[in-house]
Amino acid sequence: MNLIDEKAVEKCRNRMITERDYDDMSLIFQMFSDSTRLKIMSALFVSELCVGDLAALLEMSTSAVSHQLASLKKTKLVTSRKIGKNVFYSMADEHIENIYRMAYEHIKE
Repeated sequence: MNLIDEKAVEKCRNRMITERDYDDMSLIFQMFSDSTRLKIMSALFVSELCVGDLAALLEMSTSAVSHQLASLKKTKLVTSRKIGKNVFYSMADEHIENIYRMAYEHIKE
């Protein structure tokens, strides 16, 4: 005998979002699945930085940092602006910092 709470199932069904939205959300969480990207985000929460600044801070090659920034930019977590030959990166908005902070608080519990 299979007991189903129809009201609970319907309540959950009404709160489900579109498949596309779930896919988009999973891309955001993928960005949080890499410690290098987390370090980059952490730095960009503090200050707008160029690739060279990030490379020096993280003790990585500019190529490796650029690769990670491209992923973050593709998912619209990071924005950039060009001044002369330099490109400066910053976080797109405060929502990402809130997610980051909540995850950090969670692991510290």
